[in-house]
Amino acid sequence: MAVTNHLDSPGQKFLGIRHKRCPPAFCQEVQAENVTVIEGGTAEITCKLHQYDGSIVVIQNPARQTLFFNGTRALRDERFQLVDFTPKLVKIHLSNAKLEDEGGYFCQLYTEDTHHQIATLTVLVPPENPIVEVKEQAVEGGQVELICSAPRTKPEATLRWYRERRELKGVTSKQENIKTFSITNTIQFPVERRDNGEIVTCEASHAALKGQKKQTQYVLDVQFSPTARIQPSQSLVREGDMLTMKCEVTGNPRPNEIIWSRLNDSLPERSQVQGDLLTIPSLSLQDNGTYSCQVSNKHGRSSDQYVLVVYDPGAIIEAQTQVPYAIIGGILALLVFLVICVLIVMVWCSVRQKGSYLTHEASGLDEHGEAREAFLNGGENHKRKEEFFI
Repeated sequence: MAVTNHLDSPGQKFLGIRHKRCPPAFCQEVQAENVTVIEGGTAEITCKLHQYDGSIVVIQNPARQTLFFNGTRALRDERFQLVDFTPKLVKIHLSNAKLEDEGGYFCQLYTEDTHHQIATLTVLVPPENPIVEVKEQAVEGGQVELICSAPRTKPEATLRWYRERRELKGVTSKQENIKTFSITNTIQFPVERRDNGEIVTCEASHAALKGQKKQTQYVLDVQFSPTARIQPSQSLVREGDMLTMKCEVTGNPRPNEIIWSRLNDSLPERSQVQGDLLTIPSLSLQDNGTYSCQVSNKHGRSSDQYVLVVYDPGAIIEAQTQVPYAIIGGILALLVFLVICVLIVMVWCSVRQKGSYLTHEASGLDEHGEAREAFLNGGENHKRKEEFFI
């Protein structure tokens, strides 16, 4: 007796199976649906019944082991629970789903002929937070290589790198491990000391996460040579004052030792050294000199100097009451500018007066020339001569 099995495309519902000779209006049918569940979640497997007459219903796992015989448990796996058993529906729950549970679950209806449907169970494995590793220690002027990995996903996860909201292009590779995949994404870029402490983020996306992302942040650790700079507690000091000098240090790794010294002399006996601080209480003129702090790490060394000049109390008061040098310089510049302007005006006036004198002198020469000519000619009247001599 022939039995026809009608199956839809993957991911769609399976149609019931029925005997060919059975009139459609009176035949029993069973229907099942494909199920997708996240690993560790609960899968719901249903068998829908049509024209059920009380015949035997059996549900089997992919290994063809019977889970339930009608309403009776047949397999001792407490993860499977019978939720509903009615003339229209048989429903079971599978808790803590595992990859090993994947496959086809059989819904079988035993009448004169066996009717069955297969519900395919798919288990998804979303990635955990990505793992970020650095290949070797980053040093300024060199390159850093970071590796982001999602060691177990199904299907393949997508990994991306971001820095300051800008995506960094990396090289992706994958490895298949039976039913899961291991994904890695590797990036390389140059680094300087200013990059130390910057954050780089690896982001994983996956169908099972439903639009959410799994992220891991990596703080760049860039090593560089140290710098030192002495900062005094006050700029002008007098006898009896207390002075504290701080050696401001940078460097990665940070120098663990700061060496204080005085050029061509030893530190004052009463001075106190506490790491980056050098304190000299009750200053005296004998404390004058050039002080230095030195630091080093495995990438280099650095030092800075500070010239200490201790004044007597009277000199300090006078120095503090003087007009600041910047103001004096501004006043002097203004005075020089005004003097230059006055000189320019004087030169311009002098040149103009000289030009006027030369013009009148030339005019006078013309008049005297005409008078001389009239005198020599002698033929003109005396009144004309007088006009020239008056």
